[in-house]
This record gives sequence, C-alpha cells and structure tokens, in this order.
Amino acid sequence: MGQWLERNIIEPGKLPLLLALTAFVVTFVVTRSITRLIRADKGPFGNVTAGSVHIHHVVPGVILTVVGGFGAVASGGHGFGPYLSAVLFGVGAGLVLDEFALILHLDDVYWSEAGRKSVEMVVLTAALVVLLLAGFAPFGVNDLSQQELQNRAGVLTGVAAKFGFALLALSKGKVRLAVFGVIVPVVALVGSLRLARPGSPWARRFYRRRPRARAKALLRAYRHDRRWSRPTRVVQDWLGGKPDPPRPPERP
Repeated sequence: MGQWLERNIIEPGKLPLLLALTAFVVTFVVTRSITRLIRADKGPFGNVTAGSVHIHHVVPGVILTVVGGFGAVASGGHGFGPYLSAVLFGVGAGLVLDEFALILHLDDVYWSEAGRKSVEMVVLTAALVVLLLAGFAPFGVNDLSQQELQNRAGVLTGVAAKFGFALLALSKGKVRLAVFGVIVPVVALVGSLRLARPGSPWARRFYRRRPRARAKALLRAYRHDRRWSRPTRVVQDWLGGKPDPPRPPERP
C-alpha cells in the first residue's frame, strides 16, 4: 500500500487532490449525518441561527472554498500550504455541494424531492475526482504521445473534437455522459451517437418532423427511467436521507 501510494499519488504530485477528495467525502458524510440527526430531533446538534436568520452550511462552505482556493494559488505548490489548502477546499466544497439544490432553486429544498440534486452532484463530483486520481485527464490528453503533444495543431484538433462530442451528448440530454465524457472521451462519443432524450435541444430541433425517431426516443427514455429510477432513488435515500413526502395542495 505504501509503495502504491508513493508511486501513484505522491510522486505524480496528486497528494493534494487525494486530501481534497478525502476531506470532501468525509465532510459530506458527517454533514448529512448531523442534518439527519437534527431532522430526527436526536443528539446535541441544532440549526445555526443569527437572530431570526437560519445560517445554512453553504455559507461557511463558500468561505472555506475561497480560502482554500486562494491559499493553493498563493502557496505556489511548495511546503505545507498546498496540503492545508487542499483540505480546506475539500471541506468547503463538501459543504457547498451538499446544498447544491438550494443554490439551484434559491429555496430551502434540502429535504424535498428537488433536494436529491445535491446528492447527485456530490456523487458525480467525487466520481470525476476519482477518475483524475486514476490518471485520466480532460479530453484524453494523457493518451497522446510525446510526438503528438509537440504538434500543437494536432492536440488542439483532438481536444476540439472530443469537446464537440461532449457538447453533442449534452445537447441530446445526456448530461452525465457529457460530464464524464470530458474526462473519458469515449463516454462522450457514446452519448453523442445515441438517441436524444425527449425534450432535449437536439430532439426539439431534429425530431420535430420525424415521428418514428420521436416515438423511439420516448420509448427508450421510458425504459431507461423505469429500469434505473428506483435503484437510483434507493442509493440517494441511503446516502442523503429520504425526502419528505409532497404536501397536499391547500384547499381554497
């Protein structure tokens, strides 16, 4: 284990990234555990308030993220600074993304159905950082030889093509494939070749006069959602807690 850590993490200079990822995951787990205890009215924890204002943990998260980011830039990559900055950044990012849904909706939807977006964003971010630790680089630059890297035109063309695949996948409504495709280009290629999801910009533009393609896309999306929605919800509930049931509409 020590040799693997030295060869794959320390020597390539990835230790700050590992520390940031560890701090990020631990912060999310601890934060969710505390919020679930507060929700169940157990333990010594409670909401932080300043007078009548509820202080969401995204606030210290933003502060820590800013401090960690500027600290990493100011340290110049030397001494103990990068490691401390990485931990601060990871803690701050964990607090911020745990309330990603609040930022997205500008509303306290933490325990609502919309709050699942926070858990999804945390899992997606952690997965991308793991890929970076594993040696993947954005747009597959790590797959190029030294001779190819010296040819700037070739590199720019390759990056542009892979970025185009990611954009195409995104236009087809394949958000996860597009994001992962930035790190693993073959994923974006797969997303760009598959049928677009109904309601995506691609489907609205190119399936409008193609009823067969539109029907096929609807059927495929229905089968995909039916197959994966329940397992996804189970995992999200296990990680972040089950959302509150929707409130019944008020009677006039």
